[in-house]
Amino acid sequence: MDHDDNHIPVTYEHYDHVEGPFYHGTKAALKVGDLLMPGYGSNFEDERISNNIYFSATLDAAVWGAELARGGGEGRIYIVEPTGPFEDDPNLTNKRFRGNPTRSYRTREALRIVAEVEAWEGHPPEVLRGMLDSLAEMQRQGLATIED
Repeated sequence: MDHDDNHIPVTYEHYDHVEGPFYHGTKAALKVGDLLMPGYGSNFEDERISNNIYFSATLDAAVWGAELARGGGEGRIYIVEPTGPFEDDPNLTNKRFRGNPTRSYRTREALRIVAEVEAWEGHPPEVLRGMLDSLAEMQRQGLATIED
């Protein structure tokens, strides 16, 4: 992944320069027109109520969301439309890479489902297993906290 040297921070006050499409990966079965709202259980941490809804302008980040989300069933990826302001996801922005190369965001407002991505390819099993093992190790070490 390249460094994002030209990153313009995305804040609740300055977000309208960001263009979609935007994606959300999950295991929830939803319909066009449904709203994803904050205040429900996190897709990634047991017993956490999420104050935000997370989304991305890259399909690959949504694939990770669909593959890593808690719950049963198949992963799903939806094209979503933010209904209000949003900001860079602080869990990813300026962490491993400068800027926000995954183009990942979060909002305290609803996301509207506008379509489902029917054809998408998941990561190879060994790559997915590596990510799951890494996340489990972080949790074991107490490092898996999401800044929400």
